[in-house]
Amino acid sequence: MFSVSEIQTMTSLQIAEITGKPHNDVLKAIRAMEPAWAKVNGGNFSRVEYKDAKGEMRPMYQLDKTECLYVATKFNDEARAKLVIRWEELEKERTAGGFMVPQTFSAALRLAAEQAERIEEQQKQIAEMSPKAEFFDTVADSKTAISIGELAKILGVKGYGRNNLFEFLRQNDVLDKNNVPMQRYVDAGYFRVIEQHFMRNSEPCVNIKTLVYQRGVDFVRRLIAKRDAVVA
Repeated sequence: MFSVSEIQTMTSLQIAEITGKPHNDVLKAIRAMEPAWAKVNGGNFSRVEYKDAKGEMRPMYQLDKTECLYVATKFNDEARAKLVIRWEELEKERTAGGFMVPQTFSAALRLAAEQAERIEEQQKQIAEMSPKAEFFDTVADSKTAISIGELAKILGVKGYGRNNLFEFLRQNDVLDKNNVPMQRYVDAGYFRVIEQHFMRNSEPCVNIKTLVYQRGVDFVRRLIAKRDAVVA
């Protein structure tokens, strides 16, 4: 079972583990419900990647409690009950400072195993992320999504202001002619698209805005570095 300390989201993999459903079935349920959610909420679910047992990158979703319980309405009563109970456990653990005293010997053994796994995973992540730590400090956290204009300021690359960066990303087939990211880069967790609703001359209008996640910030930085290396 995954670590629960300070957790605020669940991945589709974790949902599959809790409910006992195949991950592909969970993905299908989420994708089927995403259009209605985006229409009402103004944004899609967050899509990221994970490395499978073969070392290959696969897509998964990362949902907060509201999104998770919304998707759970697609599940049967038993699976939905398991998710509701799990979220209740997570909230109790956060209230108790992220820790609940095990009530049985088997629970204590399971907790010890989870903590050991968590420490091992954290050490692995620290080792992998250390070379990038200084760069990522410029963005608040992994959930932060920034505009293309803010990205240009963060990168601080000469000649790459907001408009030039838009043009560069279009030329590299990262964005389409409307400055909307190609779906493969959304699926990779680099970008997010939101709808901004406003009134113009008493008429409702919609503006599509592209936002960049931390993963996307590093992707664009590497893309520019590759381009500059070719030019040099």
